[in-house]
Amino acid sequence: MVNTTLRMVRYLTPIFFLFEFIYCQDIKQPIQFNHQHHIEDVEYTCMDCHVNAKSKSRASIPNISICEECHADMESDSEEANKVTEFVNSGTVISWIQVHRVPDHAYFSHRRHAAIAEIECTVCHGQVEAMTKPFQRPFTDLTMSWCVDCHKDSQIQIDCYSCHR
Repeated sequence: MVNTTLRMVRYLTPIFFLFEFIYCQDIKQPIQFNHQHHIEDVEYTCMDCHVNAKSKSRASIPNISICEECHADMESDSEEANKVTEFVNSGTVISWIQVHRVPDHAYFSHRRHAAIAEIECTVCHGQVEAMTKPFQRPFTDLTMSWCVDCHKDSQIQIDCYSCHR
């Protein structure tokens, strides 16, 4: 029995570390976007950049069409702001990495949660207004149990078909 256990540990340990290396590393975005600056200094709201969050099922990750309003001819002391200006002026789409992802087998509508239920962005995304760097990992694990707990706490129906279509 001891030999079997040791053998399992010896074979499973590298798999565990490989999984951790692939799935648990911090995400590095192409620009170190400062949410705090845009919310406090520019006085933007979440919806100014994530324009689809209240009207469509997907919130959308902002890109140069949003950024060009300010960054088209901007020169800044900030290296990151200048990177945005370079993307805008070259017409190159910023290759943001999506951080918050609902599993493919589940249906989630930002419109239903943000506009109809009027759930604040912070419930799922945390204190974004205080972030000086982009998400490096999701604020929360968007698991079924996390969603079900929220629905129970809010006394919202828990119907399999609502999320699994």
